[in-house]
Formats: sequence, structure tokens, C-alpha cells
Amino acid sequence: MGMTMTQKILAAHAGEASVKAGQLIQAKLDIVMGNDITTAVALKEFQKTGAKEVFDKDKVVIVLDHFTPNKDIKAAEQCKACRTFAYDMEVKNFFDVGQMGIEHALLPEKGIVVPGQVIIGADSHTCTYGALGAFSTGIGSTDMAIGMATGEAWFKVPSAIKFVLTGKPAKWVSGKDIILHIIGMIGVDGALYRSMEFVGDGIQYLTMDDRFSMANMAIEAGAKNGIFPVDEKTMEYVKEHSAKEPVVYEADPDAEYDEVYTIDLSKLRPTVAFPHLPENTKTIDEAGEIAIDQVVIGSCTNGRLNDMRIAAEILRGKQVHPKVRTIVIPATQQIYLDCIRLGYVEDIVKAGAIFSTPTCGPCLGGHMGILAAGERCVSTTNRNFVGRMGHTESEVYLASPAVAAASAIAGYIADPEKIAGGME
Repeated sequence: MGMTMTQKILAAHAGEASVKAGQLIQAKLDIVMGNDITTAVALKEFQKTGAKEVFDKDKVVIVLDHFTPNKDIKAAEQCKACRTFAYDMEVKNFFDVGQMGIEHALLPEKGIVVPGQVIIGADSHTCTYGALGAFSTGIGSTDMAIGMATGEAWFKVPSAIKFVLTGKPAKWVSGKDIILHIIGMIGVDGALYRSMEFVGDGIQYLTMDDRFSMANMAIEAGAKNGIFPVDEKTMEYVKEHSAKEPVVYEADPDAEYDEVYTIDLSKLRPTVAFPHLPENTKTIDEAGEIAIDQVVIGSCTNGRLNDMRIAAEILRGKQVHPKVRTIVIPATQQIYLDCIRLGYVEDIVKAGAIFSTPTCGPCLGGHMGILAAGERCVSTTNRNFVGRMGHTESEVYLASPAVAAASAIAGYIADPEKIAGGME
């Protein structure tokens, strides 16, 4: 029996000719990543290993992005601990205020991650890099510590689900809508510890930002990872951002999949995940005009340049509803600069929204947009659990940048087609 794309990458890094689902392997790591919250915990475990240095100064990445700029004394102490460790260990890829961005947008932008790698990160949304044809998955702080010390990690080889994407999505349907549709279809545990492998002719119509968004939320279906085949768009992105040599793997024709789903992208509508699970989805036509108090456009799911472009396109020349606080967060400093250069910042600020420094901030209920009891937020983030963005009696509705921007103007969950029409 042949191997899936994920299985081929894992086999190569485990030094095996082949692997099969359920097999336990020890694999060499290309990147070990942590942020200001998880690295602070990992440092204590790293000390227990007795290691005096990290396994490779170029392959350990630390990004201070969750509570930065520091929101309180505890956050400041965590960041100080990470900073001291990074300097002492001479970690080359250390990103502090001024250089940092939201980790899962920053690593691809900086060319740190490329196709064919095995990447672990002490953050559940590390699966984002599957958009580049890499095996990437989230792990705990203990595994991060061992990875930093040894450059290896053990895995149980996942089985896989194939998603065959066909057709071209409509104007206001993005990768966020597609992945929300899929999660609504299979549930938050529908891909539990399995690889979500996306294939089909429909992929050609998806931007890299669409693919990052989809791979990012594979974990919301319980997946071990999400992964896309490497095509011309992937290679163009890699050549633009990285000097590293990519390694391209393809699934065997006789690879085994637990299930196969075919999705016609041309039939999808903008989709919203209602509280309090990402699987609780409705199309924009089913959503109803639910009044909202806040909109957040950003995060590791939807804080990239194309997301900013869509938000600016809809907000340009309009005003956000006076009762809706609208917070726009570019995912990296480069995206921020590009937004200034392209006029997006002016469009967004003139519409009555605010533009923030790159941060995970409100996504995890950290800072920069906490909700009070009874408040509702339309957010382009990835989770809407009880209390995720603040008070346990608040509500988070997950949506694309187009739906979020349209809702900011309307004051309720709105169809971008009705607010912005078919403008290009």
C-alpha cells in the first residue's frame, strides 16, 4: 500500500523506507518553535534535560506575539525569560517587539519554513505550514523542550482524510469559508489525530493566504495536520521568501485514506461559525441579522495581506456602525508596511476602525479587544469557545474578513455581497 503526502515526509525524517498509520516513529526536526507563553513553560523542562545548548541555533524559533507588547507584569516576566534564554542560547530566529509578528504568518514570510520539512511548535495552530507542503503540528511545552535539546520528536503516524476540492469559489468566498464549511460538515473531532489532505483542481483558485487559513484551522477539526500539494503558486511563494531548498513530496496513487470528501467550491456561500464551537456553522443566508458589538480582523488565521486587502476594499469610503468597535490587526510588520504603502491603513482608519500592532491579542482573550458579558463579536480568528475572547457570557462568531468587514458596517452579521456588491 502506498503512502500519503504526510506519511512520505515522516518516513524520510525517520530514516524509514515507508511508514504506515499507527506506527510510532522517531523523526528528525527541521524547526522547533515556541511563543512567549509556551516557551516560558518549556524553559523549565529544557533545564531538566541537562542540555547546555539548543540542538541547532538556526532551527529553534521563538516569537513573542501573544501578550506583546506586554499587557501586564506577568507577561513582561514571561517575555523577559524567553528573551534571556534566546540571547544565552544564541537563537538566530528570535523575534521581539519591532521584529515580531504573529508566529504562523511570520515564519513563512521570513522563509523559515518550506515544503518537505517536519516542524513542531508549542502552539496548536502550527499546522498552518501544511499550506506549503510541510508536515507541521502543534505540541506541548515539554515536547518543545525535548525538541530544542535533541532535534527529534516521536510521532504516531496519522491516517488521512482526502478532501477533493473542485470548481471556482465565488467572489466573497475565501479559504476561511471553505474550512468552516468542512468543519461544520465533519465536526470538531471529525479528523481526530488524522491528516487532512487537500487535493483537486479547485486548489488552483486558492491563494496562498487561503491555503494558510485552511491549514491553520485543521486543528479545529481535531486533525494532527492539514496539508496541500506543492504547485506553481507554492513554489512562487517559496522562491520569493526563502533561500532554503524545498523538498517536494506527492501522495502515492494507491495511498490509503479513511474517507474521501468531494466539495464543489462554486456552490459554497460565505459561512459563519456560531457560538460556541467552530462546527456550529451557518451560511450567511441562514445567519440572520444578529446585532454585534465588536469586529476583529486579524490573527494567525486571517491577518495576512490579502485579508487586509479584502477588509479595506469593503470599508473604503464607508463608515463602520457607531456601536461596533472594529479592530484590524496585521499579522506582521511587513504586512503593516504593505498596508500603509497600498493605502489600506488610510481606508480602514477613515472608516472608523483602528489599526493595531501585530499581536495575537484578542484571539485568546489576552488583550486589545476583550469582551464584556452579553457582548457579541464577529472575528476572523479560529476559536469561539465559551470565554475565548473575554467574559463567559460573551459570544464569538467566526467569519472571513469579507463577512467581518461587512458586519462592521451593518452593525449585524451581514452578507458582503449586500454591503459591497461585486466590486473588484
